[in-house]
Amino acid sequence: MLARRIIHVDMDAFSASVEQRDRPELRGRPVAGGGRPEGRGVVAAASYEARTFGVRSALSMAKAVRLCPELIVVPPDFRKYRDVSRQVFDLYRTVTPAVEPLSLDEAYLDVTENAWGEPLATNVAKRLKARIREETGLTASAGAAPNKFLAKIASAWRKPDGLTVVAPERLESFLQKLPVDALWGVGPVTARRLRAAGIEKLVDVRTVDDETLHGLVGRQADWLKRLAQGIDERPVVSDRERKSRSSEHTYAEDLREIDRIRAEIDRMAAGAADWLQRAEVAARTVTLKVRYNDFKTVTRSDTRAIATIDAADITRRARALLDRTDAGRRPVRLLGVGVHGLRPRAATEHAREPLLWDVAPGA
Repeated sequence: MLARRIIHVDMDAFSASVEQRDRPELRGRPVAGGGRPEGRGVVAAASYEARTFGVRSALSMAKAVRLCPELIVVPPDFRKYRDVSRQVFDLYRTVTPAVEPLSLDEAYLDVTENAWGEPLATNVAKRLKARIREETGLTASAGAAPNKFLAKIASAWRKPDGLTVVAPERLESFLQKLPVDALWGVGPVTARRLRAAGIEKLVDVRTVDDETLHGLVGRQADWLKRLAQGIDERPVVSDRERKSRSSEHTYAEDLREIDRIRAEIDRMAAGAADWLQRAEVAARTVTLKVRYNDFKTVTRSDTRAIATIDAADITRRARALLDRTDAGRRPVRLLGVGVHGLRPRAATEHAREPLLWDVAPGA
């Protein structure tokens, strides 16, 4: 069987880099996109210059300014970011139809077969990076590997503007280098629990007996053991093949303030709406996932008769679902927003009714 050639491409500090590209006075300076610090704003994106001071996404802007007094706060321009993202994804699709977006700035590509006829994923990734720079003035980091798990890890290996290739013959040596928190779904809290049990490296998971591992990570145990072997058979699923889309994030520090939690929900809802636009589908169902710091996970959903693509509608519904949880009263370690019940967008255009827009407001 022909080994798959998967590339994970991640634009470098995407929205902050777009602002620095378009505003020369911001180049080389610490920049953060998000709300004003005096208004309890949250960092949505940070330039690499800002990251050297410890400024990260989801950090309160007030704390970001304390960490970096010279920080330049820029209001987000989501329309511009969507336009640039669309330009990049259009480029991907000239190479392969097998493009799976993860966000505005991140995607998997299956280039086992590609329009350039390149037999090596390394060459495809190099050409893609060069084309992105030529056409957008931005840089991207890429990882090439036999599967999605390894490609995603590899793309972060040499940021920014990096390229890391995990060839099949190098797979084991690459796995041996990785810490346990490189595993898919292992956030900071779970990593601390695993390390307390003596599991420091990813490959250490292989030797843990099933009962012990289940006690540490629950239902993820079997999946994590497969990843520790470098096994990930998930296909790259293009926009037009997917039946749903969800995004979730595990936070390095528990979220306690409801304003920060709402800001994250708003960001994820906007990302879901943008994905619907690109995929030319509409969604009947909006889902919310919340995991508290004691690992209890709750999910909520809202299904309507008429499918929607509207970002404001999806955001209101996600916020209303959030109000049905204890977020803000209990510390939150993971948030997720999804859209399901997808229908072709053209089939829903004629069916729009006022109820789409007259959704009960969230908090």
